[in-house]
Amino acid sequence: MTTPVIDVKDLVVDYGTGSKKHRAVHGITFDVQPGETVGFIGANGAGKSTTMKALMGFVFPTSGEVSMFGNRCGTVESRKRIGYLPEVALYYPFMKARELLELYGGLQGLRSAYLKERIPRLLEKVGLGGKDESLLKSFSKGMQQRLGIAQAIIAEPEALIFDELSSGLDPVGRHDLRSVLMELKAEGRTIFFSSHELTEVETLCDRVVMIHKGRIVTSATVAELMKPLNVFEIVFQLPAGATMPETAARFNPEQDGNHWRIRIENVEAYSQAISQLAQSGATIHNTSSKSRSLEEYFIDLVKNS
Repeated sequence: MTTPVIDVKDLVVDYGTGSKKHRAVHGITFDVQPGETVGFIGANGAGKSTTMKALMGFVFPTSGEVSMFGNRCGTVESRKRIGYLPEVALYYPFMKARELLELYGGLQGLRSAYLKERIPRLLEKVGLGGKDESLLKSFSKGMQQRLGIAQAIIAEPEALIFDELSSGLDPVGRHDLRSVLMELKAEGRTIFFSSHELTEVETLCDRVVMIHKGRIVTSATVAELMKPLNVFEIVFQLPAGATMPETAARFNPEQDGNHWRIRIENVEAYSQAISQLAQSGATIHNTSSKSRSLEEYFIDLVKNS
């Protein structure tokens, strides 16, 4: 079997001690396979940043295991192949963008000649072309976020961990960022990120892990999550004495006078129901469909958990 890039088993993280102890993460388990793009979503305080800090070795598990590329998190071996962007990235205001990237590149063992060639191209890629010699004190929050993404990918890591990926970015910035990530994804890099922008999750991710109050409430592919978000409704009338068709009967028909109403969350079952109703001689008065967003689904999920 392939070794997961990220492997989290029964992770528990507590802050504080004694009566002031707070459990931020309650025994979660998940993994991220090579080449996957996985979105880690949840409300503020759900445990996303704590989990990511445990992956980077910045906080230690109370119990459970976390590993990257088969190495215990926090070790040099586990960090060598990772690019990381924290939720809040603070940079020296009197450094230039070029200097900052030279610093991060040097820390990762990249040669000066390579950095001299790579940095201008990288800044162009993240939407900061021509800002090589600009002081960071002049950068907006969105520009600093773009620079943070550049430092995370400067050494072309195999895996990327982004905490609150699009924080501070305007719509244009988010669009540019998606293009960068789609390129990285096409190159086969593994990407694990948290974001409040669920549209990004729908667009970019192969799989989604949802966390609420330190517990995972669902983990599924985007296709599996999106499938039940399309709700089809059929209003029909059966001939006198006719039996309810099998497919329609499965979806709890509601009767209103002479009319029946069913709601179906599956396009294949919807087609079957229409076909069987027509064969039974039913009169179909109305059909409609409604799509829920991933955001609406998430809100409903956490309200009920």
